[in-house]
Amino acid sequence: MSVNNINVLVGTTKGVFLLSGGTDREGWKVRGPYCDGWPINHVVGDAKTGTLWAGGGGDWHGAGIWRSTDGGESWQVTRLSKGKMDEWAAIDPDFAKMIGWTDEALPFTDDFSQIWSLNFSHGKLYAGTKPANLLESKDRGEQWTKVEGLTDHPSFEAWIPGAAGLVLHTIVPEPSNPEKLWVGISAAGVFATEDGGTTWERRIRLSNAEACQGHDHPAAPQNGELGHCVHNMVRAPGHEDVLYQQNHHGVWRSSNGGRSWDDISNGLPSLFGFPIAVHPRDPNTVWTLPLNGDSKGRFPPDASAAVWRSQDGGQSWQDMRQGLPQDACYFTVLRQAMATDTRTPAGVYFGTNSGSVFASSDEGETWQEIARHLPTILSVEILDGP
Repeated sequence: MSVNNINVLVGTTKGVFLLSGGTDREGWKVRGPYCDGWPINHVVGDAKTGTLWAGGGGDWHGAGIWRSTDGGESWQVTRLSKGKMDEWAAIDPDFAKMIGWTDEALPFTDDFSQIWSLNFSHGKLYAGTKPANLLESKDRGEQWTKVEGLTDHPSFEAWIPGAAGLVLHTIVPEPSNPEKLWVGISAAGVFATEDGGTTWERRIRLSNAEACQGHDHPAAPQNGELGHCVHNMVRAPGHEDVLYQQNHHGVWRSSNGGRSWDDISNGLPSLFGFPIAVHPRDPNTVWTLPLNGDSKGRFPPDASAAVWRSQDGGQSWQDMRQGLPQDACYFTVLRQAMATDTRTPAGVYFGTNSGSVFASSDEGETWQEIARHLPTILSVEILDGP
């Protein structure tokens, strides 16, 4: 893997796949699967060194984070919690020998079963878990500690799981300030720290409560709050604290670091969806992929795929369809399965639960399928070299 190329990092239910398209974003090559077929919820990388990290696991493996320092050629796992295989191996020597198991003390025993999200910034590697905890590593993934300030929040006892469980799925750093960090938890909402994780503030307040009353869905805005079930969140480029989120019930924008949120869903075909992505340079350009609803199948409205783009901060939306399937399209795009590169024009990428990766090299105007028949895709990230 060359950091001078566009590298698409794909987490799936059967390991990690790496797609390389060269500097011209053409001639895509697929490598994988890696990480011994573990379910991998998220893959991230450090463009300066080419180091990759992949977080995942589950009830069988327990939680773990894989690392590659050679561009994906080889991987080593740091196991963090135990799974069912540990129980089996502990009482069956033949099974233990077959899987190469050794009895080792794991740092978090059975505190959580999966790693759901990763982020590397300011020399720290962060990880979000299921059930929701935030972990941090100051040595690039060797040793881990819990950020206790988050789960010490007064609202902790009231956090409830979403359909996928109580998961910390989104970690958003402030590029210029290592003390500032936002996280998204389903279904507990958005939390922010401005002191490096010592204290946290819950940020789910509506900017206009009167305009958002009358919804009967339990995840909908009510009581002055936009709802606890954030699906994904991104920070816009620039010096202002502009955030976007795809919520269980709409797309929202904050101009003040999440202290209040504005509904920008008007013009979209559905309030429901999972991913959202923002332009690497323009804070007013954002993409999302609406689905028809949480109880209607979770596929594109009218079974016709479209990525919707706003170029004015959510005041208006345009559907981008060229190159995407327009008939009998029933895939789902999950919360971490959309990303952008930093080229000009910016590239946009998303993966589906049917195993396809679609890419646009012209900011969403046209699309091409660059991989197909992969396992269910759980995450897409870009490692974009100079």
